[in-house]
Amino acid sequence: MSIDLVFNAIKAIAPATVSPLINLAQSQESVIKALQQLGLAKIQPGSNFEQVYGYTLADYSKSNSESTLNFFRNKENKEAFWKACVAFDDEEWNTLKAKAQKAQIDWVKVEEFYEVFIKVANRSINPEQIIAYAQNQEIIATLKALLKSQSKEPVKDLPYPDEFKALIENKIEAFCGRVFVFNEFDKFLEKHPKGYFTVIGDAGMGKSAIAAQYVSKYKAICYFNIRAEARNTPEQFLQSIRQQLINRYQLQNAENDNLPTLLTKVNEKLVTGERLVIVVDALDEVEQPGSGNLLDLPKILNDKIYFLLTRRRYPQNEKRLLTEGVPQEELDLTGRHYEEYNHKDVKEYISLFINEKPEHGGLKTWIQKRNISPPYFIEQVAQKSENNFMYLYYVLRSIAKGDYQNLSLETLPDGLEDYYQQHWQQMGMDKPPQKLMVIILFILVRVTTSPTLKMIAEIANVEEHEVEKVLDKWAEYLRKPEIEGQLCYRIYHTSFLDFLKAKRDLQDTRRLFEEVSKRISDYLY
Repeated sequence: MSIDLVFNAIKAIAPATVSPLINLAQSQESVIKALQQLGLAKIQPGSNFEQVYGYTLADYSKSNSESTLNFFRNKENKEAFWKACVAFDDEEWNTLKAKAQKAQIDWVKVEEFYEVFIKVANRSINPEQIIAYAQNQEIIATLKALLKSQSKEPVKDLPYPDEFKALIENKIEAFCGRVFVFNEFDKFLEKHPKGYFTVIGDAGMGKSAIAAQYVSKYKAICYFNIRAEARNTPEQFLQSIRQQLINRYQLQNAENDNLPTLLTKVNEKLVTGERLVIVVDALDEVEQPGSGNLLDLPKILNDKIYFLLTRRRYPQNEKRLLTEGVPQEELDLTGRHYEEYNHKDVKEYISLFINEKPEHGGLKTWIQKRNISPPYFIEQVAQKSENNFMYLYYVLRSIAKGDYQNLSLETLPDGLEDYYQQHWQQMGMDKPPQKLMVIILFILVRVTTSPTLKMIAEIANVEEHEVEKVLDKWAEYLRKPEIEGQLCYRIYHTSFLDFLKAKRDLQDTRRLFEEVSKRISDYLY
């Protein structure tokens, strides 16, 4: 339903003058929800604004987060909603927009709230006037023209960049928790006129998922550095960000601009209360010689420009983010004061897999066969995970597909490194018959340009079908991009790549890795 119709609906049910707002908007909502649960709430709300707004909040709360709901519960925002819709003048309309932007509320959420409001208004005691407005095409056309002339903000619902669409969708599929991270970032935005906010953590702690969730929620400008895909250089970063900014803000003559120039042009287009947040994931994976700022991030930022960065922990001399008068703040996920939050989020993630992921039904069966209570399983696996989401991603899926039928809860691996090692041993990788498997994995480690099936087979000196059988056994760790019409292979997860690189230094595999390196050199040169 069009927002235009909603404004007419509000006018139809609202009194001619603005009455004092009720301070207990949230309490009204709670009472309505409680009555609904008991089956005692009115099916038909009253005709005044307060009653319709209260019912709207109750209905809207069923499918939205607390942060979004709190925006609409806020007294000032409620008043802005009222004035913008009833007065319908330019100043009030921009006030409502500015409040949503300041609170980092996606405008889509405001539209959704309007749609719920119109549905509630339509079932109110006296909806005839609403219907009359809704059917008046002349009024609708006038309001649409007015809205178009007032629109000063860039489009917020642009699709993700094609290069990151699959990654973002994968990361947010089972996302949950991390509220404390977003709360800290919100505080940073409120406290500073511009700046860099960096989320730091070890492999598997969900840094990329946090970045993807923020991009998904706010349709933010973004770049995900991916070493395994050779997508991690300053040139690639600038090219992607430049195109996104040109598209989003309709920048003119910007095809060759550097980042500071682009940000200055964007700053001139931002309306009151609007910010630009650029999300950059995995700074630790950037390939850039020298000592300057990683990705050539600017030392000086315009006001209203913010960067949300993620990276692994690093020695201080490798920070490579020098600024002049620009606020910087870091949130280290490994900090002790975040242990409780991490543990809670990990337990929520496990519970999600048990209760809300029917495709992983084998997990619930595994638990039931061992007479383990779900709460006990959740707590024990959370402890074994060491608050590592990547560990859970692998282990929970492995249990669900039947890989751990002979193991008890107590003998599940402890932590991500232990999981990799246990998988390595389960696959018999330390035994001579698995030499081919080790060779193929080492080829993937050594050749960073994503080799084809044919190339792997020729280096390993085996038939292609033998390589395919090996790769199928490691499918969960691999990606198969198509490059210039050919199917290629690469190790996707950096932490597993690091594990394999460590293996090459062990006594029992060092000689084999040296042999693989020689074969690759002979093949390429």
